[in-house]
Amino acid sequence: MYALEYDLMLFGAIISYFIPLMVSLLICVIISRYFFGIWSTVVLELVMYFHSLVVLGCAGYVMNNDDHVRVDIVYRNASDSYKKNINTIFGLLFLIPLIIVTFFYSIETIEASWKMSEASTEAGGLAYVYIQKTLMILFPLTLLAALINQFIKTKWK
Repeated sequence: MYALEYDLMLFGAIISYFIPLMVSLLICVIISRYFFGIWSTVVLELVMYFHSLVVLGCAGYVMNNDDHVRVDIVYRNASDSYKKNINTIFGLLFLIPLIIVTFFYSIETIEASWKMSEASTEAGGLAYVYIQKTLMILFPLTLLAALINQFIKTKWK
């Protein structure tokens, strides 16, 4: 296992521990709201922060494990060499432009959010929206790491 693959696996494994925490918090919000009439915007926003971390941070982990959702008719029954070639070609054609665009637009958004110390628009919400927006950079970075790892495993063995 390459160091990059190990790092992706470790990062994904660490982030995956936030899933049960996120679900537990959401269950607590639902129970407290509908059974006890207690509403907590902070906890609900914390669930959104964890959700952002899980979705944006695990994109590369999921791609690296080849567990991502794929709409395929021909790919499923194809040979391994054909699958490797398709993954390489479409990674270059579609994934690299997506990574570049997402990276540069997320940098602008993150900068603007940090400059104004963006806070929640909800009454009683968290004052750290800029931290949540910073998580956007995880998406292109983890996808790029997974794509590089894929190229290393398939083309430069």
